[in-house]
Amino acid sequence: MFSELKFLVPWGHIAAKTWGSPQGYPVLCLHGWLDNANTFNRLIPLLPKDYCYVAMDFGGHGLSSHRPAGFPYHFLDYVSEVRRVTAALKWSQFTLMGHSLGGTVAGMFSCIFPEMVDKVILIESCGFFPAPQESEAWLDSKRRVIERLLSLEENKAQPPKVRSPQEALQRLLEVNTHLTEESGRILLQRGATEVLGGLVYNRDLRALVNNQDALTPEQCARFLSKIQASVLMIIAQDGIFNPEVENSFPYFVKSLHTMFQSMLKERFQLAKVPGNHFVHLNEPEVIAGLINVFLKRDQSSKARL
Repeated sequence: MFSELKFLVPWGHIAAKTWGSPQGYPVLCLHGWLDNANTFNRLIPLLPKDYCYVAMDFGGHGLSSHRPAGFPYHFLDYVSEVRRVTAALKWSQFTLMGHSLGGTVAGMFSCIFPEMVDKVILIESCGFFPAPQESEAWLDSKRRVIERLLSLEENKAQPPKVRSPQEALQRLLEVNTHLTEESGRILLQRGATEVLGGLVYNRDLRALVNNQDALTPEQCARFLSKIQASVLMIIAQDGIFNPEVENSFPYFVKSLHTMFQSMLKERFQLAKVPGNHFVHLNEPEVIAGLINVFLKRDQSSKARL
């Protein structure tokens, strides 16, 4: 069982859903790029019942409000939304659990507000997104971001595309090849709205423009030194962060693993599991045991919701 939450922000609201005990130790759950809070639907019921889990929809995703016209979605906006939500919940310390982009947000938040985070669970995420090795690639990526945003504004008058439920699901599965059909349906429940003639996706098209805060290896190392939390990093064998898998990110994955181990020492745990990028949704039982043990280790005082 879960309940819905809504947090007011200057541009509308941040939507979220919560499971577990309201008096339990708090865990904030952060979804991946273009996903939504439903990404944790199958994992959280397998985790300890005496915790309070809140899964939020980032702005422009799921049931959260879109940003005002003319404002793009910047990576730091998602980090600030975490601070807004935890301030509204009056949480002074909590655990962060993030998948993919959500893990990168969790990593950055833990560097900026280290005293607030006791544990970080990174699911198919390395906690940071290093800059391209070539400066030209970085410049080209920023150029594409700006041009894509301007193009979207020019086409703003076009109504959102209406798809049949099956077409909406098939399109989602085509662009997310790691999703099973069941997992796709779960994300679509929160990621689309029923209108006359079918479904329209809820996500703001501007969120499609991946406006990351890329860091140099030196910055990653310095930022890591600020983290006070214990970190569990879960990497799937057939995911996108396994350096031994084709089409992953081998140029930075191994070095980041080494940095985490060197900087955090016994506070860092790396676990490699069977599955793909959506292992937490497709096969949550594969990682639930790891997370349960990690959560219960050195359990601290309860917080209230």
